[in-house]
Amino acid sequence: MAGTGEPECRTTSGGDVLSTGDASHYQGSELELFAGALHWKDYWSRWLAPRVRGRVLDVGAGLGASARLFAGNPSISSYLALEPDGELAGRMRAAARGAGFPREFAVACGTLADVDANDCFDTILYIDVLEHIEDDAGELERAAAHLAPGGRVIVLSPAHGFLYSPFDAAIGHVRRYDRRSLRRAVPSTLAVEEIAYLDSVGMLASLGNRLLLRAALPTRGQIALWDQWMVPVSRRLDPLLGRRFGKTIVAVLRQAGA
Repeated sequence: MAGTGEPECRTTSGGDVLSTGDASHYQGSELELFAGALHWKDYWSRWLAPRVRGRVLDVGAGLGASARLFAGNPSISSYLALEPDGELAGRMRAAARGAGFPREFAVACGTLADVDANDCFDTILYIDVLEHIEDDAGELERAAAHLAPGGRVIVLSPAHGFLYSPFDAAIGHVRRYDRRSLRRAVPSTLAVEEIAYLDSVGMLASLGNRLLLRAALPTRGQIALWDQWMVPVSRRLDPLLGRRFGKTIVAVLRQAGA
């Protein structure tokens, strides 16, 4: 901030496409596979929607699925989708020429390290991303440096190390989180506002796959069964269980002392 000798944060502007850094290629194959999981996407995005506002940075945005989910959020003033895979970023750019994306939508090809040090955001999203990053604590520390006053970092990741399966390995997951391990990755510059688990029924299905099927990739039929039947039950059951169980963990982090 001004007078501290540190760079002063500035807002990002909307636009078509930004280019930052060198593109990499994402090896996972689950983006298209889970594209039809509409009940699940509606569940977690509606739960997070009140916490997503202002200038949004979506780290590892993939094909823009999260951006589409938040397109109707009136609290969003601008949305920057950051994706290191050049092919995915290009496909997102082409899709963004149509409707269904947030206001002031822009795409950047790169990682958080490529974002201008002076750019600040009110919400930074890691939707199914942090588990892919080896230095997760360092990543969150860099994210904290890009937060505007009162801003939030939101993490959604697969839960529980005992559920780690060949599927996780196949799509590049370094880890799965529980409350304790996720808190360990949070730097001192961030404070935990909320941690919850989602999809208690899906957790049982994941445990069955881990112990019995050990499949590298679920079939589309299995995904449809989970999404159409299990997720709606979880949506009703999770609040009754205090969101203490589930195959997905969500953390809402804020600036320490904010």
